[in-house]
This record gives sequence, C-alpha cells and structure tokens, in this order.
Amino acid sequence: MGNPVPGKNGNKYVPYSERTGNESVIYFTRDLSAEGLRKMYERVNEHITGKVAVKLHTGEPHGPNIIPRPWVKELFEKDLPDATIVETNTYYVGDRYTTEDHRKTIAINGWDFAPVDIMDEFGTADLPVTGGKWFDHIAVGKSLLDYDSLFVLTHFKGHTMGGFGGSAKNIGIGCADGRIGKAAIHTGSNSESFSIAEEEFMERMTESAKATVDHFGENITFVNVMRNMSVSCDCEGVDAEPVVTPNVGILASTDILAIDQACVDIVYAMMEDEHHDLVERIESRHGHRQLSYMKELGMGNNRYVLIDTDNGDVRMTAEDAVVGLVPFTE
Repeated sequence: MGNPVPGKNGNKYVPYSERTGNESVIYFTRDLSAEGLRKMYERVNEHITGKVAVKLHTGEPHGPNIIPRPWVKELFEKDLPDATIVETNTYYVGDRYTTEDHRKTIAINGWDFAPVDIMDEFGTADLPVTGGKWFDHIAVGKSLLDYDSLFVLTHFKGHTMGGFGGSAKNIGIGCADGRIGKAAIHTGSNSESFSIAEEEFMERMTESAKATVDHFGENITFVNVMRNMSVSCDCEGVDAEPVVTPNVGILASTDILAIDQACVDIVYAMMEDEHHDLVERIESRHGHRQLSYMKELGMGNNRYVLIDTDNGDVRMTAEDAVVGLVPFTE
C-alpha cells in the first residue's frame, strides 16, 4: 500500500449533535457483576453459534483491573460451556511474548477455568482488509479461522498509545499475531522501530479490526465493561496508573463503532474531576481517530439508541448513565 497522510482530527471530541447517519442499538446495565455480564451477553448473542471464540484481554501477571474472572467463569458455565478463550502473543518482550510464558501468565491470572487458544502458537493466517489505506491484508493468529463466531468481551479503559482501549483495540491488536501482524500495526511507514506517526497507529489498528469484523460478518458481538478504568491498558499490569474514574456499568451491541463511541460519550459526560485524566489520555493520543476512521470504513454508526435495561428498556442518554456515580474506591 502507499503512504497516505493520516487525518488530524483524532484529538477532537465530536458531540452527538454534530454526528449524522443511522442509529444502532446499545444495551446498558449498571449491574457490574456476573449477573450483569450475563444479562448483557444474552441481549446480543443471537448470531453467536457453532464453535465460539471469546476474545478478552487476559492481562499481565496480577493485573489489578482486568475483568473479574469469576464473572467470566459463570458466563462460560451457564451460557458458553463449549467456548474457548482466545489470545495472541505480544509484540513486546515480556510475560506474554512466548506461548510458554503466556500460558503461565494466563494461569496466574486465573483464566485456565476454560480452554485457552493462543491463536498464533502454530503460525499465522492473512485476512483481507477491504478499503484500507495502510493494509490490503493483516496477519492474525492462524487458529482464528477455526471459529464460527466471535464474542468480543472488552475491559474499556485508557491506553498508552491508542488513548483508549475498547472493542476495536481488543480485536485490532488482540487478534493480530505477535510477530507479523502486531509489528505491521505498531511500526510506522517511515520507521522500523516501535514508533509511529500521529494517528497512523489508530488507522492501522482500525483496519486490522475491520478485517476480523468482516471475517465473522453477523457472527460477532461486543460487550464493553466500564469498570476499573485506569488511563493505562491491562498490558501494563501492576504498573498501571491508579484508577480515578468512577465505575459505570456494562454495554452490549452488535455494532463495534457504536459501542466504543458510547463508552467515550459516557466518559465525556462525567464531571471534570471524574474524567479529566482519561479525557486527557484520549485526546493527547488522538484516540478519537479510532472512531472517525471506523465510520469512514463503514464499520458501524456513531449514533445510537442507548437502552436502559435496569428500568424497563427505556431510552437513555450518556448523561443518564453517569447520574449518581460514586468515586472509585477499590
């Protein structure tokens, strides 16, 4: 592919009133528990059939902010008894760089209650990227192609490079293999090092996510958990920055853009002292480019109907979601 100039709007938040297009449905609960997670999954699992993969961030050893394992274990036992947790090895050297070390970390963090597939353990596969300006294909873990459906279960939080980590980051980085795919995403067009031009990283990550979304078609769904939202990704483990953002709830949708956009909207709807650090992280890294580029690529809608499942499935706003939040105290 060529070397196009990335956009320059990723540091700007676009208010809902300035967006155009159709609306997608997103379900919301304030119930941060195993029951809440199961309720959200049940709302969006219609096309999760056959051999099911669950993509989640299993984290670095002893990471304090990852989704609670007991929640996910109950979901597997009651709703996904034959599913497999899927991951790929990391691009950086650490406790998830090799398959052997990665499996040790998975056991430390308590994810071995279910089968875990390190998808690039036995090689890579290429998925086409339709309409991309950086890639025409991306290398993913080979065994991703063994599954019929993908449930993307995401801990929404900040991210050192991406500004925020939502569903797009979970699969855009998390399904790319550790040596080829991740290297292609993280290495800029004019560099061979772990360095990348402003916003180019967002676009490369988004194109990678699109490849996985397109591969599964309607057989993919998304749940974002807005809990323990540090400005740091779970890849920073015990070195993550302290959490200062209040816990919110759990969102579910079949639209990857809508769900990530709604999470960002909820963060922006918080009080200044509640969201200052996370907003600064998003804007300073031009994280909004994830959202605008997903829309450009036709991956979903940035307008949505947010359904309050705790109160009779009434329509709500991002501002409604943050009413009564209490400061993070864990």
